[in-house]
Amino acid sequence: MTLIGLDDTDSRERGMCTTYLATRVAEAVAAAGGRIDRRLLVRLNPAVEYKTRGNAALALETDLPAADALELARAELEPLAETGDERTSPGVVVAEGDAASVPDAVADFARRSLREKHAIGDAVALAESVGYRHRGWKEGRGRVGALAAVGAWRAFDDWTYEHICYREFDRCGTPRDVDADSVFEAADAAYPDAWDTVDSVEGEAVCVPNAPGPILFGVRGDDADAVREVAAAIESEPVDREATFLTNQGTDAHLRSAPIDAVRDGRAYWVDGVVAAAPETRAGGHVFVTLRDGEASLSCVAFEPTKRFRDRVRALRPGDRVTVCGEVGRGTLKLEKFAVRDLVETEPVVPTCPECDRSMESAGRGQGYRCRDCETTAAEKATAPLSRELERGWYEVPPCARRHIAKPLVRGGFDAPIHPER
Repeated sequence: MTLIGLDDTDSRERGMCTTYLATRVAEAVAAAGGRIDRRLLVRLNPAVEYKTRGNAALALETDLPAADALELARAELEPLAETGDERTSPGVVVAEGDAASVPDAVADFARRSLREKHAIGDAVALAESVGYRHRGWKEGRGRVGALAAVGAWRAFDDWTYEHICYREFDRCGTPRDVDADSVFEAADAAYPDAWDTVDSVEGEAVCVPNAPGPILFGVRGDDADAVREVAAAIESEPVDREATFLTNQGTDAHLRSAPIDAVRDGRAYWVDGVVAAAPETRAGGHVFVTLRDGEASLSCVAFEPTKRFRDRVRALRPGDRVTVCGEVGRGTLKLEKFAVRDLVETEPVVPTCPECDRSMESAGRGQGYRCRDCETTAAEKATAPLSRELERGWYEVPPCARRHIAKPLVRGGFDAPIHPER
């Protein structure tokens, strides 16, 4: 068996897509008399500055010899990769053996690729130390992701599916012709086995991208048959080719647990804290809230594109205990979801006179309260029940704002009640 890892062939402005290249390579393998046993679509660290959109790398498991596999990958990559973009730096890694036999060092490299940043030299040195063939174009930065994709099957144990349909290549850059009603009907029938196909509140077909690449639409879920059935039910312009990938999308594999004083830029976390002050809506509609844990503090933000999720953040109050999840950049955590652990359920209020049922007045600094008419007194403020819009449990951004790697609440496995968006 042989593993072919591919990465960094697309461009934000020019289009292309490494999943498309992987599909073309798989077709070339079949034409050469080989077979494909597994297709992996692996999302890597979303904080990497070199990424295009979703920072995906691909791996194919085949029965072709390694030398033949490398040549086939090269022949498909060179005419398709957008190397005219200064940010695009493709790489291929080819490994003898199947996905389950990848060395521990490569699996560890893949695991850390979701949570850290690797140098090209480190990837090349590791690939050579374990006898992998590799090829880079320009700087060959794509070898980092390609090596991570090779090691991903051993690195992760939570996998989902995406079925991708591609448009005719000469249509790239033109508006996609996809019937929205058919998307919503198919999505509703398959939920929750297929998720994040649409955003029912925003009225958006999330599965249809806006980028200029060859993807017509991609359907994600926990069941391979379900995602294929949804794709088959969507009415659209001609589908040129299609493929189903195993993927770490929707798994939260990028998150690590850490206290507030240990978070660092360029990584993603679960963090526990207490709301320190009332949330603040700033220019652009972004909502900021600060958490504290002892003397340490952390700014968190729900950006405008997270839409109704911002109302959940605005509903937090000082003293609420929460867990927040997201990537940290410039000292601020970009919220993907949060869990309410404890809610402040009372608030201090001016006491009411028990005789006349009117509000008391301050008796002076540090002297409590009094009723001037009845001469009754109270040493301090009373407490009153506080009506809260939030409940305990998990809240998430809507499908239209979900990162590829972020786990939708509907997948389950969370440690508190869930309030899913769909």
